[in-house]
Amino acid sequence: MKKSQIKGLNKASKVIHSGGHPDSETGAIIPPIYQTTTYVQSSPGVHKGYEYTRSHNPTRTRLEECLASLEEAKHAVVTSSGISAATLIMHAIPAGSTILLSDDVYGGTYRLFTTVFQDHHNFIFINTTDPKEVEKKIEEHKPYLLWIETPTNPLLKITDIKKITTISKKYKVKTLVDNTFMSPYFQNPLTLGADIVLHSMTKYINGHSDVVGGALMLNSKKLYDKVWKLQNSLGPSQSPFDSWLVLRGVKTLAIRMEAHQKNALQVAKFLEAHPMIKRVLYPGLKSHPQHKVAKSQMSGFGGMITFFLKGDIKKSKKFLSKIQMFALAESLGGVESLIEHPAIMTHASIPKKTREELGITDNLIRLSVGIENVNDLINDLDTTLKAIR
Repeated sequence: MKKSQIKGLNKASKVIHSGGHPDSETGAIIPPIYQTTTYVQSSPGVHKGYEYTRSHNPTRTRLEECLASLEEAKHAVVTSSGISAATLIMHAIPAGSTILLSDDVYGGTYRLFTTVFQDHHNFIFINTTDPKEVEKKIEEHKPYLLWIETPTNPLLKITDIKKITTISKKYKVKTLVDNTFMSPYFQNPLTLGADIVLHSMTKYINGHSDVVGGALMLNSKKLYDKVWKLQNSLGPSQSPFDSWLVLRGVKTLAIRMEAHQKNALQVAKFLEAHPMIKRVLYPGLKSHPQHKVAKSQMSGFGGMITFFLKGDIKKSKKFLSKIQMFALAESLGGVESLIEHPAIMTHASIPKKTREELGITDNLIRLSVGIENVNDLINDLDTTLKAIR
């Protein structure tokens, strides 16, 4: 029996053994990278399951097997980026569909939907943390798809997945959950009623800031076949080498996520008690508006923190230019700590008026807390805050 077929494994074991069975030809404990474009056929149309690497590749197959296992899914498709995974979904749903989506979504998602697919579908941004509003909007607009990001980026709003998907099913609306911030280790939306789960593998799944990738996990064979055919036709497949790197990265997902969470909670408590900080948003804090919802559907609280400085844009820029341990860079989920200014960086594509209405203000700063020594991280924050008084 292949290790990936062992039943009843804990997630900490799954990340290592799912898709990680030794190479059948040589016994290599680390499977080889199938760095090939094509595959020899014994006769026309007779092959071993692989024809062309845009369509299928053994290394990518292993990664898809691993991710499906972690997300409690029957099927997985990995892509060249998170945005390309979102693009496949936009092509997979009927033309002219109405999509209700979380008002506070990743800036790249907002840009994709409002500048590329705005002529193909109708997008309506709503507060998905409010079940009454969701049901009202579903009744009003009769959407095909409800797109949930939870926690959201960057305001870390938590949507009650089980409650919202129950409403969606009542009206026969498909639900997709962007699970990037939690990873499959801390949250499994399919088990809570979602139809599709999306990840930017660039973040926690890979975890080392060296690969861009996306993934879709789902249980519907019909929808999987449609998404795969679209990927084969459009071509946003992940390369064999990048798939191999993510397979290597995901082996440490369990210990990384635990370390991210442990550090983030201590950093969040430090910031919440600091006189120069106006407000801290972290799902693991009791002060978070949806802390109870987070506890009910997540097994951990992740490594993302959003906080508001007491000050204006000048103070924010000064703070960001002086901090040292936290690298000023976009993205998140790597072992190293990152810091960024959403209004200027990751969410700059969202109009200023819309950002301000959502609460993405000029004094808002987002942290991706890494797995360094937490005392070093806190000392860096404290020293920098003192320097900008």
